[in-house]
Amino acid sequence: MSAAQTAVATQNDHSKSEDFTLLELVQAVCEVTGDDREVVATVKHMLRTGRVRLAGNFRARQELILS
Repeated sequence: MSAAQTAVATQNDHSKSEDFTLLELVQAVCEVTGDDREVVATVKHMLRTGRVRLAGNFRARQELILS
C-alpha cells in the first residue's frame, strides 16, 4: 500500500490514527495534489483532527507545525 493510500485509509477510519514522519505525510499528500497550499492545508487538517500523528524528529514539535 502506498503512503497516499495509507493516509486516505487512515482519514476514512476515524477510530484509529497512524504515525507518520512529516516527510512521509507530505509525500503522501503530494501524490494526490501538486498544489502546495492544498498540501499544507491537508497536512494541518489531518494533524489537527488527530487522524494522523507525527513520528520522528517533528513528533514533539507538532504545535509549531500547526501554528
